[in-house]
Amino acid sequence: MYEGKFPRKRYKLTLDFLKNHISTSETILDLGIENPFTQVMKENGFSVENTRGEDLDIDTSALEQSNVTVVTAFEIFEHLLSPFTVLKAIKSDKLVASIPLRLWFASAYRSKTDKWDRHYHEFEDWQFDWLLEKAGWKIIDRKQWTNPVNKIGIRPILRRFTPRYYIVYAERIK
Repeated sequence: MYEGKFPRKRYKLTLDFLKNHISTSETILDLGIENPFTQVMKENGFSVENTRGEDLDIDTSALEQSNVTVVTAFEIFEHLLSPFTVLKAIKSDKLVASIPLRLWFASAYRSKTDKWDRHYHEFEDWQFDWLLEKAGWKIIDRKQWTNPVNKIGIRPILRRFTPRYYIVYAERIK
């Protein structure tokens, strides 16, 4: 299931977290276009639809018009200029979201070949928590994990024990 170039550890931990909080009987709107993890969710019995690639900073209609019970956002919010606006526009009462954490020893991610694959935000866990709370969400569960790389150097050593990913399960405050 996690073969080839796909991030095996991240996919496994994300899927385990999702299974702990979301039933396969619920419907999911996954923010972002269909991707390899969308397929992993479907293969594990989840009913998933994706947004169509619209710029969510400008057009939140997919969130406002969706009747799903859960929204997932895996490594999406760091690419948005205004994640607060997107979080407020979500109509479902459940959210599972993950972000890459800001690494003090690395600069913000910016692809040299893809103008859309850039991080506008590099969150620390407390910043993401605060954003969710201000947007009307209560965090029920959270988890962090490292992302070691098989390279030599100071940064690869630091990646072995510095958390890189942060995932939360949150519910809308009524």
